[in-house]
Amino acid sequence: MTRPLTLVGATLAAAVLGAQSAPQTPPPAQPPQQPSAVTTTITSGDIGAPPRFAVPDFVALSNDAETVDAAKTIARVLWDDLTFEREFAMIPRDTYITIPAATSMFDVPLARWRELNADGVIIGTVQKTDAGITVEVRLFNVVSGQSAFGKQYSGAVANPRLYAHTIADEIHQQQRALRGVARTKLTFNSDRDGERMAGTVENRGAKEIYIADYDGANQRRVTVGFSLNITSVWSPDGRSIAYSSYRRGLPNIFVSHIFEGTPPQELTREAGNNFTPSWSPDGTRIAFSTTRDGNPEIYVMNRDGSNLRRLTNHPSNDITPTWSPTSTQIAFTSNRSGDPRIYIMGADGLGVQPLTSVYSDRPTWSPAPFNEIAYAARTGTGNDVMVLDLATRTVKQITFSEGTNESPSFAPNGRHLAFMSTRAGKAQIFTIARDGRNLRQVTRLGNNFQPDWSK
Repeated sequence: MTRPLTLVGATLAAAVLGAQSAPQTPPPAQPPQQPSAVTTTITSGDIGAPPRFAVPDFVALSNDAETVDAAKTIARVLWDDLTFEREFAMIPRDTYITIPAATSMFDVPLARWRELNADGVIIGTVQKTDAGITVEVRLFNVVSGQSAFGKQYSGAVANPRLYAHTIADEIHQQQRALRGVARTKLTFNSDRDGERMAGTVENRGAKEIYIADYDGANQRRVTVGFSLNITSVWSPDGRSIAYSSYRRGLPNIFVSHIFEGTPPQELTREAGNNFTPSWSPDGTRIAFSTTRDGNPEIYVMNRDGSNLRRLTNHPSNDITPTWSPTSTQIAFTSNRSGDPRIYIMGADGLGVQPLTSVYSDRPTWSPAPFNEIAYAARTGTGNDVMVLDLATRTVKQITFSEGTNESPSFAPNGRHLAFMSTRAGKAQIFTIARDGRNLRQVTRLGNNFQPDWSK
């Protein structure tokens, strides 16, 4: 496992987790170094327009190939990360060829960057050290020459993308008061390994749980069960994943604590099918569906499997719970009115109300301050992703019948959705902005299902 950056904490350790290596508890975060620059906000020269930023290759202060490659990778990924949130007008990198490259923080040709209409330029250096590398970055106001943002990071060289993700999130926070998602991760299940389920009469394919960076990089396998491992969801602290597994026959709820190096924890052992877990926002409880009483009903339990309580009691099928950000309500899917529809109830199971009147499934609640529920609704022969505004009860369609589109999951800042789509042929994971723009394909190998975005 590579060493995390000194200016960040446990979430970055997850990003450098090895695919099959024994997970380790990350070291405590070190106190951030104070930037030497005066922090200011860069605005555009055009009123109402986003500031135009450039990100040339970082300067490699050491000539070894590893450092040179890290400098190029950090700049390229940083440009992509800043582009993703659409807060800045990113100047295409292929236009930088006319600008002399800086060799340090002290010879940046700001006048030439002004000719390219840049409002800000991000300059970085990468230097090899005995412990790994040191990365220094500055965001310069091209007009004033002032350094608007500055940080230094030290850590391993093995995952240079991690430096870029950290810089992007911190620039978004400092310049736009926005929580970026560059350091977040996705989990999903996949049949890409072509393995078959053990102990079954029919020749059934296995599905395993995977994790990946938000942009699809660093895809890592979490489970090795030769079984169906599905509906994985991140715990709010980003250190555990709950999922349904058929490894013992009928599906049960398991939790993998991916940093502790311990076997998966089985939370349900009762007869029946136990599936679609959902963490409460504070991480203390898990809601899930179970057939232990006959038809699927919604239950809730503590994160260790204790204090089991039934929430729904209806002869229909009640499945796929999702918590409100305040933990006071739960939305779920039920066919109690005929076709599956989305319902809402209190976290105590009282006050059940319908939210949709069409065939719909797999609700997911947005984070605050948005008050929305995304879900998949049938639109002809397939499904599309919809977003319901709970205050106005208006519905916005996000996808438009390119394949079938299902299992939406909000990014932790509420500005994006991950979902499964067959538009590329096989089932793949995509991300899209909540306004229906900026579609990106995340997975490409095998079939991939049921994404969940880390908090």
